[in-house]
Amino acid sequence: MSWDPALYLTFGDLRLRPALDLLARVDLAAPRSVVDVGCGAGNVTAVLSKRWPQAAITGVDNSAEMLATAATRLPQANWQLADLADWQPDTPPDLIYSNAALHWLDGHQTLFPRLARMLRPGGVLAVQMPNNFGSPSHQCAYRAAREGPWAATLQPLLRERPVLPPAGYYELLAPLVQSLDIWETEYMQILEGDNPVADWNKGALLVPLLGALDEAHKRAFEARYRELVATAYPRRPDGKTLFPFRRLFMVARVSGG
Repeated sequence: MSWDPALYLTFGDLRLRPALDLLARVDLAAPRSVVDVGCGAGNVTAVLSKRWPQAAITGVDNSAEMLATAATRLPQANWQLADLADWQPDTPPDLIYSNAALHWLDGHQTLFPRLARMLRPGGVLAVQMPNNFGSPSHQCAYRAAREGPWAATLQPLLRERPVLPPAGYYELLAPLVQSLDIWETEYMQILEGDNPVADWNKGALLVPLLGALDEAHKRAFEARYRELVATAYPRRPDGKTLFPFRRLFMVARVSGG
């Protein structure tokens, strides 16, 4: 799938807030090596670099378009184009940080323990993922995908439960780490525009779905989604649209160091 950095960053401030909330819970004074897994356009990688200017910063993503934008933002970082599912660091990092990326991957039962085992002794795994897949914003996409002539194409791409319950990550990580903090936050996002929830998801949730369709079906599918989601999230009398968005966070520190 092809990502559009400009479209994704349309809501840059709101997308950045959970990343900052996660970062605030990372207690590392002077890490030598920091890796941003699923770095996208590098906006969060730049924040990591600012917090730890002496650290070697690496950004990893599977989108060449995103990495090209990231490299202009932070040319001193090491940018790696890689499949996140099988990426391996050259040397064990002190911090593996991932904001809104790992929900795109399957196999969390093996992925998360593998990431924890990559760390240097005393290192930290910090992850934030959306956890709003049962919300109307997503259910409207699943409905639109199933009810049109594109259903056979889109059905295999629907990932309705890509994130485990919080307790599932405890079971995976607790035996491997010294300390583990897991929490959820629901942000009440106040959006502006004619159909802002549809615009938000065009830069994220809809990317693989639209990318799988020809132009005619792409336009029709997006129009149907926009119709459904506008009804689910009506504009208020003041012109704002409220978009509740739940996110899952975890910070795990391995022993040693």
